[in-house]
Amino acid sequence: MGGFCGVISEEDCVLDLFFGTDYHSHLGTHRGGMAVLGEGGFQRSIHNIQNAPFRSKFESDLARFSGRVGIGVISDTDPQPLVMRCRLGTYAIETVGVITNIEEIMQEVFESQRAQLQYSTTSGMVGPTEVVSQLVSSQPTLEEGIRYAQEKIKGSCSLLVVTDDGRLFAARDKYGRTPIVIGRKKGSLIAVQESCALMNLGYEYVRDLGPGEMVEMKPDGAETVIPAREEMAICSFLWVYYGYPASSYEGRNVEMARYRCGGALAKRYPVEADSVGGVPDSGTSHALGYAHQAGLKYARPYVKYTPTWARSFMPSDQRQREKVASMKLIPIPGLIRDRRLVMCDDSIVRGTQLGQQAKRLYEDGAKEMHMRIACPPLLYPCRFINFSRSRNEFDLITRRYIREKDGENADVSKYQDPDGAPYKGMVEYIREKLGLTSLAFQTLDDLVSAIGLPREKLCTYCWTGTDVSEKGGCAGSCAGCPHKNA
Repeated sequence: MGGFCGVISEEDCVLDLFFGTDYHSHLGTHRGGMAVLGEGGFQRSIHNIQNAPFRSKFESDLARFSGRVGIGVISDTDPQPLVMRCRLGTYAIETVGVITNIEEIMQEVFESQRAQLQYSTTSGMVGPTEVVSQLVSSQPTLEEGIRYAQEKIKGSCSLLVVTDDGRLFAARDKYGRTPIVIGRKKGSLIAVQESCALMNLGYEYVRDLGPGEMVEMKPDGAETVIPAREEMAICSFLWVYYGYPASSYEGRNVEMARYRCGGALAKRYPVEADSVGGVPDSGTSHALGYAHQAGLKYARPYVKYTPTWARSFMPSDQRQREKVASMKLIPIPGLIRDRRLVMCDDSIVRGTQLGQQAKRLYEDGAKEMHMRIACPPLLYPCRFINFSRSRNEFDLITRRYIREKDGENADVSKYQDPDGAPYKGMVEYIREKLGLTSLAFQTLDDLVSAIGLPREKLCTYCWTGTDVSEKGGCAGSCAGCPHKNA
């Protein structure tokens, strides 16, 4: 995933930029970067933050940074921001998202511009930010370049750009899959993805950028350069999992949505139990909502050891992911032994971590373990924002079951109906595989209701395989799909 921050001010912007960027640290663990335009040009610093937080790596850089405009980023792809020099001038650029047609775009760049691109990502690939900068630089003006890039890119790409004459541009991805929120205080304007960054820095919320909207930011306000589109497909998983609890997107707060998710699970899937707990961190909010609705005690049978990885999906190696998952959760035996437990979690991807957690709870004396999942079963790997390390559909425990049951060319859509026999058989398989007393997933209707936005404004691709940006609303990725290769 990743997150970014941009600030333009009548005074020095460095501290606001530094702390504003730091508020996005939960979104990535690979590279952090800042670029500030000072009197002598761009000052830039990029650090590896895989084994240390952003804040500790950049504190020593602050003394040499000064300027009224700058951008910062937490990146899970390439080292950024980049400072580019071309016929449009010199500018700093950073991006967040995932470009699914990056190979196609690179080939076009090679053929039309005879450009050279360097391997710069942590996985030894050409960085998406460099590819985007080539698209931007190919057009007569910066504004036209950003418009051109957004039209060419499939997937998603939100970006911030600072020019060498002190202009700051913010552009939200074409379908608004990731948010950009504008805040202001006297003499300063800020653009962030996590709105929680505004409050403690003294900014008041102004508005969310619309899907595909681009603005030029100035200390006293933002002027729209490219108007917003009507179609929006903001990622539903912001509210389920990776959005920060204090943040709001499109006016819908994350923590409140998670309470509603938990409440909906309690209404639809009640069970007799002694207490309700959540798998930290995101599962905690869902569990609080469940406990309140069900009238059950809330307890923490697990506490999270925060100095380890913020997100256990971050390590690229599966064995390391499993080790991190087991390290970060520490049990409280007195809240487990001889108890019937309801545990809430955001999702089940591979099932590895949850299976290990269930085993540990039973080993610590739990009598029953009832798992409630805050979203529907994941049936399709995300192809739009890169929130998960899963690249192969058969990484998903659901798809392994479907392959085992119906083969690789199965009709996946029939496993979406919670009242259908295929769906029930899949859930029972997962329950048995993970050793749970009972297992239930949120329905899509309940999730949409908990978020509070119209369904047509939300991306639900990972559960339905359909998306607003594709032909007929379908991504055509499921085996046997009539839209495949259309």
